[in-house]
Amino acid sequence: MKIYTLIGGVNGSGKSSLTGVLNADRNDLGAIVDPDKIAMEEQYSTVGAGKAAIRRIESYLHDGITFTQETTLSGRRVVNTVKRAKELGYLVRLFYVGLNTVDESLKRIRNRVERGGHNIPTPDVERRFNDRFATLLAILPYCDEGTFFDNENGFQAVAQYKNGRIATLTEHKPLWLKELLKKERVYENQFKRPPSTHRALPHER
Repeated sequence: MKIYTLIGGVNGSGKSSLTGVLNADRNDLGAIVDPDKIAMEEQYSTVGAGKAAIRRIESYLHDGITFTQETTLSGRRVVNTVKRAKELGYLVRLFYVGLNTVDESLKRIRNRVERGGHNIPTPDVERRFNDRFATLLAILPYCDEGTFFDNENGFQAVAQYKNGRIATLTEHKPLWLKELLKKERVYENQFKRPPSTHRALPHER
């Protein structure tokens, strides 16, 4: 079975760390597409690394290869990629890492930079944080499964996506999860449709 795995979350949420944890516990992540790692290894600019990541994804989809993509879930491209993967017969799954505030995201990025890691412009971080659930809710109907992690103090699985709904796994509900659940209800009432009858969402118009 060919699998397309998305590891999503805002900048600084810990996507690469979660990828490492998952990769140590399982053998079905396949090729891992991480634009930040591509930028460092190939000495590409951010734009160049993003284009290289797109080329790799296109190649994997064409050849039917299992792969994992780290993504902030910003923009229309990831939605289109998920749709295409489903059409090509991929099992699509999501691992999402949540943070409560944009300040927490910016703090984690500063800490990363102090350790020699890459920086991200604050306006980009803020924009992606404010829009963080729009693409997430748009791709969920195409996902076969999903797990949501809180990363306040290590990765804790707090919810899962199953049978078309987000269901909590623990009594602990971080603020970001509460907000996501509220937005899911609004989304279902206004926009959500099965893939076969999917209509254009606001960000797709």
